[in-house]
Formats: sequence, C-alpha cells, structure tokens
Amino acid sequence: MPATMTDNTAAPTDALLSKLADFIMGGARAAGASDLTWDTARLTMMDALGCAMQALSYPACHRLVGPVVPGAEMPGGARVPGTSFELDPVQAALSLGAMIRWLDFNDTWLAAEWGHPSDNFGGILAVADYLCRRPAEEGGRKVTVREALEAGILAFEVQGVIALDNAFNRVGLDHVMLVRIASAGVVTKMLGGTRQQVIDTLSHAWIDGCALRTYRHAPNTGSRKSWAAGDATARAVRLALLVMKGEMGYASAMTAKTWGFRDVLFRGNDVTLARPLASYVMDHILFKVSFPAEFHAQTAVEAGVALHPEVKDRLDDIKEVRMHTQEPGMRIINKTGELRNPADRDHCLQYMIAIALIHGDLRAGHYEDDIANDPRIDALRAKMVVEEDTGYSKDYLDPEKRSIANRVQVFFNDGTQTEPVEIHYPLGHRRRRDESRPVLWEKFTRSLNDWFDPEQAKSIRALFEDPAKLDAMPVSGLMDAMVK
Repeated sequence: MPATMTDNTAAPTDALLSKLADFIMGGARAAGASDLTWDTARLTMMDALGCAMQALSYPACHRLVGPVVPGAEMPGGARVPGTSFELDPVQAALSLGAMIRWLDFNDTWLAAEWGHPSDNFGGILAVADYLCRRPAEEGGRKVTVREALEAGILAFEVQGVIALDNAFNRVGLDHVMLVRIASAGVVTKMLGGTRQQVIDTLSHAWIDGCALRTYRHAPNTGSRKSWAAGDATARAVRLALLVMKGEMGYASAMTAKTWGFRDVLFRGNDVTLARPLASYVMDHILFKVSFPAEFHAQTAVEAGVALHPEVKDRLDDIKEVRMHTQEPGMRIINKTGELRNPADRDHCLQYMIAIALIHGDLRAGHYEDDIANDPRIDALRAKMVVEEDTGYSKDYLDPEKRSIANRVQVFFNDGTQTEPVEIHYPLGHRRRRDESRPVLWEKFTRSLNDWFDPEQAKSIRALFEDPAKLDAMPVSGLMDAMVK
C-alpha cells in the first residue's frame, strides 16, 4: 500500500471501552457490593452534599451556580440542592459538581493518579432528579436514591481503578478526565442507554481529551481547580444526552493509530486496569474528615495541630520547621513564594502547616485574605524545610497500606526542639473508618445547620439516619428536601 494511503478497515471496539461498559451494565450486584459498600456509598453522598452546602457560603463559588446565561432556567428541570434553581441537567451537574468540589473537602482517591470520586454525584444526582421530574411519555421515570448510590459505586470504581496505575499527571493532564469518563458511563445507563450506547458515550469521553493540570500548580494555581470536576461531570451528561438522541460513537477512540487517545495524549502508552472492576474503590475511599486540605497534607496538618500547644507561645523563637512527606506531596503541594488566592493556599503544604501551628486548626476560612494577611504565616513558611521520605513514598503505593504519611518537627533558636510527630494514616482512611464516622456526621450536621434553618437541617439529616427509607425514596424527594 502506498505510504499516502490510509487503511479504512473498520476497527474492533477498544477492549477497555467494552470492559467498562460491561461492568457498568452489570450493576452493583455483579460488582460484589457488600453491605459495607452500600453503607460507605451513603456516607459519600451525604458528605458530598454537606460539602456542597458549605461551599454555598463562599461568593466565588455561588457566582458559578445557576444558569450560565442569566434567566436560562428550566422549570421542571433538575434542582441544585441548597438553592431554588431548576436547570437543564447539564448546567445543574456543573453547578452541583462545582459546589461539591469547591472547598476541596470531599472524599479522595490517591494512586498513580489522584482524584475525588464523589465529583461524579454532580452528574448522577442532576440526571436522576431530571428523570424523576419528566413525564413518562418524555422518558421520565422514578430514580431511587438506591439507584443513584449504585451509579456512585460504579463510577467510583471506574475512576479509581483507572487511576491505580495510569499517571495522567505525568504528562500534564488533569484527573478530572476520569470524572468525565466515569460519569459518562453511568449516566448513559441511567438515561436508559444500551451497552452499545454506553460504549459510544465512553468513546466520546475519551475523544474529548483532557484539561491541563496547570491550574493546580505553581505559578498558575487558581479557582478553576475547584470547578473543573463540575465541568467534567457536566460534559459527561451532555455527551450522554447526545448519544441518547442517536449520535454515533467511535470504536477505536483510544487505540486508533496516530489519532487515538493513546498516541495523541498518552505518549503511546495503553490505559490499563490494575485489578478487576468490583467495589474496591468505594470500599477503600478516603474521607476528608478534619481539614479542608489537599489530601497529601492531611496527616501533616494533624501533626501541626498536635504541636500547636507546644509552639503557640514560642512562634518567634522558631528556628526551623522540618517536614518529611511522600513523593506526591513533594510534587503537588511543596511550594514557596507568593500565594495569590485561596486555591493557591490550599495547595501549599507550608501554608497549611503554618496555620495549624498558629491556630491549632484549619478551616476553609483560613485560606481567605483576612487570615492570609497575617505576617506570621509567611515568616513560618520561610523557616520550613520539606524533604521526601522514600519509605513514605513506597508505603503510599503499597496496595495493602495506601498510607499518606507525614512527619513534622519544630526546632527553636535556643537549641531545643519538639519531638517529631509522625502520622501514617489520616482520619478518614479505611484503617480509621470507625473513628471517623461520628466526625463525618458532625461535619454533615454543621454543614446543614450553617445553610438551612434548624427545622430543615434536622429533616435532611433524618433522611440519612434511616438508610432503608433513604434508599427507597426517589431522588426528587431528596432534592425536594434540600430546596432553599
């Protein structure tokens, strides 16, 4: 064949697209979801909605919520919890997804790639509420909370297992691509899609490529990192709706020579699955319980809080703060120089530790300008030395441990020092799940109380206290309870 000719023989469907579609169509039972899996799924939905309500208190988030074009609402469409907006499901997914992720306080998955699987609830809940409210003759049907939780279990697994050994960050791509892919598959099924339509939507999700990570890293860290996942889950809903209207898919979107995802964006490497798809990710999900901090810093902040009583009256006498962390912590949040905005600060290990040492706590408000202008923070940052502990890095990737360790020690000008505080597993890790459960409920309750009147907050909490009732109710019922 001449070199200028291209073989147009139809390619078989990419194996990964088929595997993902088969898994999604098989549902949670085929995935082996246990009672623990379902219980954890409820916690993730509860926690995601609580984080979303907290975010509404921040004007920078609130301005992204609602129609992107003023007045473009859709009576009878999907609701945005905590507001009175009724929107098309794409825009509702963007709004809710941005709210869930805004404070970087929702659950986390750490592997070769990183992510926050509950970002998928933006698209899942928007589509579920939309379907619940549409007439049957227009494709509407009752979607229960149980079904939305099932979609969550499947989406977590798709996102998390792909993340186990595929480091898109190594080629500068942002992990929100996996939110788009996971959401695309599960919402297509929710919309009534066949196996082939799930494959078609997945192919579009991969063809979309990926946003750059530059908005998460110096010198460009900014607020897009807080709405990028909402954008991704909303894009998934758009693609699913297009396919359900008859749009074709692309069988070799990932592997087509020269033009597929593998060759264009992943340096010729195959995207692989490190383990069979099941319920592993939901069963091992990491909750952010105590601090709205990038997860690689959670144990460091916990160590800083532990040191606070010992150092709070000696801040001016500190000579050096020595920290040891894992390789991802070094690469993502080890940052010097000017910090320009809250997003910049919540991705700076040194800033978070300074706040913990000074205040003995770390809240979302600590990233705002009125706190950040405290000169003691930058004075402490200038005295910090951060090094990698290769043992921490090894244990971070060990599937039996999956630790996220940090160690902090403070040295004073008079030659004395504190004991080093070393923590391997943060509150919210599977190994500390029982310890974290009551604190998660406190976090959710506080989030509701801060946004709703006491009676409404109490009624919403009561729904999550009755798992059987919650599972059986339509998603529209849950959204009804959260209208403000």
